[in-house]
Amino acid sequence: MTAATIGPNAVVQLGEALRAEGLDDLARAIFTAAGHREWLAAAPRSMLAEREVARLHDALWALAPQALPLAREAGRRTADYILANRIPRAARWLLAVLPSSMAEPLLVHAIARHAWTFAGSGRFVIEQGRPSRFAVTANPLARAAEDGHCFWHEAVFTRLWQRLIDPRAQVVETRCGHGVGACRFEVRR
Repeated sequence: MTAATIGPNAVVQLGEALRAEGLDDLARAIFTAAGHREWLAAAPRSMLAEREVARLHDALWALAPQALPLAREAGRRTADYILANRIPRAARWLLAVLPSSMAEPLLVHAIARHAWTFAGSGRFVIEQGRPSRFAVTANPLARAAEDGHCFWHEAVFTRLWQRLIDPRAQVVETRCGHGVGACRFEVRR
């Protein structure tokens, strides 16, 4: 059995968000507390053990008074990376020209197909109904937020919706599973 993994952007973009704010000392403290200071010097490029990524996000919440805006910025940067490098141009065009009622389910299903990159051992579940709702069960990064809110995921999903479906969209976590249950998200306009 192989260990669950998460894509490197959950790490890389957090480092970039810290650097963009001029928080190099805090970045070193966070990455050192997580046991991976080397990730600042040489950004990882392959999938990482989910427990190591969760440890880094936990260190953010433990050490940074401004953890909430940093988590959101790291999420936005992750979505921007996905938009620039992982979604084919033809797919972006199709989502832009379709009415949101048709584009949104396509985006949700595309996210579900690629959830292995951010959900680790968790599972992405599409919930039926309108507005669009989905969940990440046993979310490995949910325990990182001290108030039990998945700001990084919220920011990733919101940025994708705003760029691909509707600039007014907000993806809101309606319930956090705290790393054990299901973290539920809903698209709002």
